[in-house]
Amino acid sequence: MTLRDFGWLVVLGAIWGASYLFLRVATGVLGAFVLIDLRVWIAAGMLLLYAWWIGHRVALRSRWRALLVLGAINAALPFTFIASATLHLNASIAAILNATTPFFGAIVAAIWLKERLDRKKLLGLALGLAGVAVLVGWNPLGASPGVVLGVVFSLAGALCYGIAGVYSKVTFPGIASLDLAIGQQLAAGLWLLPFALATAQRAPLTLGVVVAVLALALLSTAVGY
Repeated sequence: MTLRDFGWLVVLGAIWGASYLFLRVATGVLGAFVLIDLRVWIAAGMLLLYAWWIGHRVALRSRWRALLVLGAINAALPFTFIASATLHLNASIAAILNATTPFFGAIVAAIWLKERLDRKKLLGLALGLAGVAVLVGWNPLGASPGVVLGVVFSLAGALCYGIAGVYSKVTFPGIASLDLAIGQQLAAGLWLLPFALATAQRAPLTLGVVVAVLALALLSTAVGY
C-alpha cells in the first residue's frame, strides 16, 4: 500500500465516520426510512451527474437483478438498520459497532468462499472484537432495552455489509465501480420508496437537519463511493 492509498483510506474513514453524526441529527426528525431513501436518491443523482460529466456511459440493464440484491444488502438494509440504531445510541458507539464489519466479512467468506481462517486472521479478528467490546463497555448508556435494540441494529448493519462484500466479489467481477455505486443506490431507493411513503410525516425541517441530509447524501455517500 502506498502512502497515497493510505491517505485516501484515512479520508474515506473520516467521511464515513462523519455519517453517524449526520444520522444522529436527522433520523429522529425524518424517520429512518424517509432519511435513507432521500440519502440514496440524492446520492444516485449526484453520481449520475458525475458519470455524465466525465463521459462515462452507465450500463446497468444487464445486471439489474443482481444490483437489486446488492442495493438491498449493501445500502437499503444496513443504512436503515444503522439509522435506526442512532435513535438509541450516540454516534460514536454506533460507529464503533460498525467496526465489526470485517469480522462478519471474514466469517461469511469462510462459509461462502471456503477461505481459510488461519491463526493470524483469527488473532486479528479476536483483537478487533476485544477492542470493540472494551470501547462499548465503557460507554455511559447502560443496558436499557433501547440500547440493546440499537446494538442489535448496528450489528445487523455490519452483518449486511459483510455479506455484501462477499456477494460483490462473487457476482460483479469486472464491472465498473461507478456503475456498481450508481446501481446499488438506485436499487436501494426503489426498495425503500414504499416504506418511506408509508412512514412520511410532516416535521419541522431546521437548517441543521437539511445540512445533515445533504452532507449524508453528497459527502458520506456520493463522494465516499
